[in-house]
Amino acid sequence: MSYLGQYYRTYALDFWGFGESGKKRDTYAVQDFVSLVGQFMEQLGIFRAPLVGHSMGGTVSLSVAIRYPERVSKVVVVGSPIVGSSLAPLLKLAGYRFNAFLLFNMMGPFRSFMKNYYSKVICSDPRFPEMMDRDLSKTTLESFLRSIASLRRTDLRPMLGQIKVPALGIYGDKDKVVHPLQWQPMKKGIPQAQIVRFEHAGHFPMLEEPDVFTQRLRTFLDEHRTVPLKKNLPENITL
Repeated sequence: MSYLGQYYRTYALDFWGFGESGKKRDTYAVQDFVSLVGQFMEQLGIFRAPLVGHSMGGTVSLSVAIRYPERVSKVVVVGSPIVGSSLAPLLKLAGYRFNAFLLFNMMGPFRSFMKNYYSKVICSDPRFPEMMDRDLSKTTLESFLRSIASLRRTDLRPMLGQIKVPALGIYGDKDKVVHPLQWQPMKKGIPQAQIVRFEHAGHFPMLEEPDVFTQRLRTFLDEHRTVPLKKNLPENITL
């Protein structure tokens, strides 16, 4: 965002239950987050903008482009599941009620495991364990697990053909959180989609290969637009 902020007016949206957003809700389903994006844009007076989403954020971004096509000018997904069954086995297990109950009562050990083991497996950036722990500290386990349960049941393939705007899928070939071949159903469902693959990156190519990542992302966002005055930057929403 600090890089793109030089060229775009950028907004970062925390889903309900995550980051700085409210955490007292009955549901944390993917469709709830799709509605949240629509409300967010309506409240801020953002008529139309590119959406950039990582992991579940990308799945939500595609869903917004389907549900609110007039709101989305472009869509970018990074390591995002098109089909929920592509999630790593541990994540899928976490979305079941019994497993959720166990983890809900073992938050300390769970965070320690995520910080000291699982984080090292999914991202090579040395800063990542602390980033993972900080993010978990701002997330209720209930919202995390319920959202994962909803994501696991999601399948966007029947609806992808409704997306007519430019689309970009960025995937790391070493992704261990989402199956690295999820770019295939995206490309099949959205023929105009561009696909960028990072041979040596996993689920977080923006951390593992930041220079190439930001260059490819900006190139896509800059296509087919005129450069505006600095005081009237186009908008861009990151999920």
